[in-house]
Amino acid sequence: MIKRHWSRFCAVVISVLCLWGAIAPVATATDYNNRFLNGIDFAGQDLRDSSFKSADVRQSDFSHANLEGVTFFSANMDSVNLEGANLRFAALGSTRLTRANLKNALLEGALAMGARFKGANIEGADFTDVLLRADIQAELCEQATGVNPTTGRATRDTLLCDYL
Repeated sequence: MIKRHWSRFCAVVISVLCLWGAIAPVATATDYNNRFLNGIDFAGQDLRDSSFKSADVRQSDFSHANLEGVTFFSANMDSVNLEGANLRFAALGSTRLTRANLKNALLEGALAMGARFKGANIEGADFTDVLLRADIQAELCEQATGVNPTTGRATRDTLLCDYL
């Protein structure tokens, strides 16, 4: 009897703490594939390993979100806010990141072959070990400035601009 009440008490306490934001709920991967999600606020969310394949997330806010391992393959991310987002090991192949805000984003180990960054803000972004087409790499190097506040790496260094 006491054991059953104790379990209920613990469940209630954990629920209340989650509502207050004292305990972050465990992230579960979600399938957002082929969805129209224009202007949605994902800021600060833990979306690890979720999938946005061919999704339309134009003008959405992913600032400071944990997007580690997320698949954005062929997604339309035009004018999306990714400031300070963790995009480590994300799949960005054939993704449209035109006019995206990638300021201070972490893209370490991401796959970005065929991704387009025209007009994107990459100040302080960390591109360490990101797979990019050579022409896209050269285009990004023309505007690369800043140092990532988390890793301490210069954007130009992470893009290997001095070796082009």
